[in-house]
Amino acid sequence: VLLLLSLLGLAAAGKLLVVPADGSHWLSMRELLDLLQQKGHEVVVVAPEVTLHIKPSNFVVKMYSVPFTQEELEKAFQAFFHGSFEEGWFLKRFFKAYKGMKTLTDCWVTSCKQLLQNKELIRYLEESKFDAVLTDPVATCGLILAEHLSLPSMYFLRGVPCGLDLDDRLCPSPPSYIPRVFTDLTDHMTFFQWVKNLLFEIPNVFLCDFAFEPYSKLASEFLQREVTMQDLLRKGSVWLLRLDFVLDYPRPLMPNIIPIGGANCAHKELSQ
Repeated sequence: VLLLLSLLGLAAAGKLLVVPADGSHWLSMRELLDLLQQKGHEVVVVAPEVTLHIKPSNFVVKMYSVPFTQEELEKAFQAFFHGSFEEGWFLKRFFKAYKGMKTLTDCWVTSCKQLLQNKELIRYLEESKFDAVLTDPVATCGLILAEHLSLPSMYFLRGVPCGLDLDDRLCPSPPSYIPRVFTDLTDHMTFFQWVKNLLFEIPNVFLCDFAFEPYSKLASEFLQREVTMQDLLRKGSVWLLRLDFVLDYPRPLMPNIIPIGGANCAHKELSQ
């Protein structure tokens, strides 16, 4: 470990393109970017003009216009949060979460479309000779740009909607002891609880369809070939997974997936 750290200290500083997700996701990523910049790396962030927390700071921020207002974005986030933390019967919680995610996804898809259609900004990214892309897979445009620019991608994430990050080709997630969302189960299940856990996988099919299909269409049009977001997600070089098995259920991890639960943010903005 000491030898590895000494070699990293000798590594040349790089140029990093950052495509973040807004909200609390950004607050965690910002901590990492500050550290990278202190190490001498050049950081360029691409973000829409209308955001909750992403603002110009001590690193370069390239912003692009979007057709929605600050109030509309905040309402979309509120609808998503209320649906995600709703208590009560499973179907009621599911449809609340579905509706909230649909509202927020519409904003994100619109934002991604505006970015990909911004020829001046895309030209700047093509000419800037970045070394890698750091993105949160929730901000799906980062995956599209990494593919377009032929750059290695690093993921900084807590999870991906509908459990797409738990795809067996990315990371095994045995239903025998990995509880699914909304089940209220533990990692010790009886046979009938295991069956219930399997049944709770079914809604993910519908969630993934509406959450990622618009992005797959955008990606196919922009890259000029048929592609799905699952295809792009599997190309991640390094996954920085913001979880800790002290709090999260243990599960198998691929060699390129690194748990960094201690990087979770603790900012005042999270309570607002």
